[in-house]
Amino acid sequence: MQARIDFNLDLGESFGIWKMGEDDALLRCATSINIACGFHAGDPNVMLRTVERALEFDLAIGAHPGLPDKQGFGRREMALSGLEVYADMLYQLGALSAMASARDSWLMHVKPHGALYHMAEKDPVIASAIVRAVKAFDDQLILVGFSGGKLLAHAAAEGLRVGHEVFADRRYGADGNLLPRTLPGAVIATPEEAAAQALSIVKKGGVTLADGAFLSLRADTLCLHGDKARAAETALAVHAAIEGSGCALRALSLEG
Repeated sequence: MQARIDFNLDLGESFGIWKMGEDDALLRCATSINIACGFHAGDPNVMLRTVERALEFDLAIGAHPGLPDKQGFGRREMALSGLEVYADMLYQLGALSAMASARDSWLMHVKPHGALYHMAEKDPVIASAIVRAVKAFDDQLILVGFSGGKLLAHAAAEGLRVGHEVFADRRYGADGNLLPRTLPGAVIATPEEAAAQALSIVKKGGVTLADGAFLSLRADTLCLHGDKARAAETALAVHAAIEGSGCALRALSLEG
């Protein structure tokens, strides 16, 4: 049985008059949030408002930098050099940090978004660029990434604090990776199923795969995607399930 876990949600993904997600309802469930930084989603007004709302609920604030691809919501890979990724990371971290600082707050963590998150697991150049950018910006930040993944291994080797992330609303494959969204059943559809997966993670230390095998996972933080259908209902179910299990919901902290 796990003693504690962070519950993080990706928010601040609206843009102008276009609204994404149920942020106000989701804020009531999270212990930390990852705020889009304007590249894959979000804009300055949305970023500032999301920081303000996070502070109302005493949530840890994290940056959610992505690829410069609003049309593809940052979920399409792009052929970027390490220098381009490094500069894009710094740009986005600086923007959100300014919003937090203006409200007498600060960033606690950084979590790459979408395709950038997965590219870092496949390409050591991308992983290195992300790590170097976070370290150059603020070497006290926690870098959140795929549980047991290559990005976090590289970050830890460079002396950064890391947060191993697992997912309540995605299925895993036998190789330990998330099943591609294009596969049937890869995205968990109901609040009940997401809550059951979250409970398996905190009580058993992993998830049961489609073939019945058990996959162990290190879980410092549990993610639920805020852009999916029934996100608020699912977040409530997951939050209630974890609280009911006896596992404490606590944000990642610099004290460990």
